[in-house]
Amino acid sequence: MPEKATLARARKDKKEGKSPSTQAGEFVKEEIEHVRDGKHGARSTKQAIAIGLSKARRAGANAAPSRSASPATRKKASQDMAASSGSSTGGNARKTAFRKRPATKSARKTATTSATRSRASRIVLKREGQGAVSKRALASQGRKAAAKRTVADRSAAAKKATRTKGPAARKAAAKKAAHTRARKAS
Repeated sequence: MPEKATLARARKDKKEGKSPSTQAGEFVKEEIEHVRDGKHGARSTKQAIAIGLSKARRAGANAAPSRSASPATRKKASQDMAASSGSSTGGNARKTAFRKRPATKSARKTATTSATRSRASRIVLKREGQGAVSKRALASQGRKAAAKRTVADRSAAAKKATRTKGPAARKAAAKKAAHTRARKAS
């Protein structure tokens, strides 16, 4: 279950008209903090991000899977969105099970998540390390994700960011970009 503060930030993002991926980012950030705090681990950076995105979809953020997502990822995303049952970011999400379908319709309605299965998942995650959410690992993942995008796509995203940032944040971003250019030039 996401923390109340995370739900509030996601709700605020939605109210401000920010994109679903920005809203989902709050849940991903929370998940990264959980791994860093030692609540559980993650085998890879992608796994930590996937857990955060799943939480976001279950909370009602309309974060669609990427166009290049695998059929399994698409299926999981649709299950998560169905579990949110149309609640706006942070409502009481109705939980539904997505295991083997029970034979009768009435049995299907009462199917719940297995406590044994949940416990096993939690134990396995606790065994994983915390290196997947180090600054180095996250930076590497960000670069890999950016490299997959086209130049035009990255440019369009940057232009949109300048429109929505505001003067103070824009100035900080310009300083950072200048610093990066200077570092790469030397």
